Amino acid sequence: MSDYIAHIHSGKINLNANISVTSRGPASLCINADEGFAYPALDTALSEGIPLAKKMGICIATVANSHHCGALSIQVERIAREGLIGLMFANTPKAMAPWGGIEPIFGTNPIAFSAPRDNTDPLVIDLSLSKVARGKVMAAKKLGETIPTGWALDVNGKATTDPDKALKGTMIPIGRSKGTALALMVEILSAVFSGSALSLEAGSFFDAGNIAPRVGQTIIMISPGHSSDFVVRIERLLHYIAALDGVRLPGSRRQQAMRNAELHGILIPKSLETLMRKLTSGSKFK
Repeated sequence: MSDYIAHIHSGKINLNANISVTSRGPASLCINADEGFAYPALDTALSEGIPLAKKMGICIATVANSHHCGALSIQVERIAREGLIGLMFANTPKAMAPWGGIEPIFGTNPIAFSAPRDNTDPLVIDLSLSKVARGKVMAAKKLGETIPTGWALDVNGKATTDPDKALKGTMIPIGRSKGTALALMVEILSAVFSGSALSLEAGSFFDAGNIAPRVGQTIIMISPGHSSDFVVRIERLLHYIAALDGVRLPGSRRQQAMRNAELHGILIPKSLETLMRKLTSGSKFK
């Protein structure tokens, strides 16, 4: 939250963004976020893309010149609740070196997937292509805590538990070389395809410098079709998986946490409460 505020003051977020929509084909939309917040542009992508996917069977929507888009799970879950299969890809500022290197080229470049289910929450999968999201390292730095070995390397390519050294170095990808191969795929789908800044060109999400992130997101919405037995077949598959000892479906922990939060509320740090109270009181931030 404080990072967003700092970005507004420095001009990295355009509060007067003019979101525009163009078409590159009968089922393909291009949304320009105009260096503003990602969320209004993503809302536009879904509000225009979902009806198109239902009509055409599929829709691909890109969001260009965007900012931090938060949890991809939020967007793909919205798609699944409309009876569609959802895929989302996003590039982020450089934080991860190709496997075997020490110079960050890729972001943590998250991917997400969702599928509708019968009379229950959709299946939602959301993951970063680094072992952990870089935000966890930033949070540890703010709290003055160390990070576990295996999350990141320092600028010399050595394992580190110091979050500051980790942020200056490189995140470790999931699956070693496979993780950075996937990161390259996401980079092409989200940044190259949308005409946005590459991860190595994008301004940081975490400082108030004057270079805007200008990252990209690509969303694919697929209709299973009204006469399809898709829902019946996915329920059969997920039933087999859930019945295995020691196995849980992806996203089930997140859904339970959301239900608990709805019933009991959430605990937040005192510093965040203070910041939120300042925001709601109209206080100015520097």
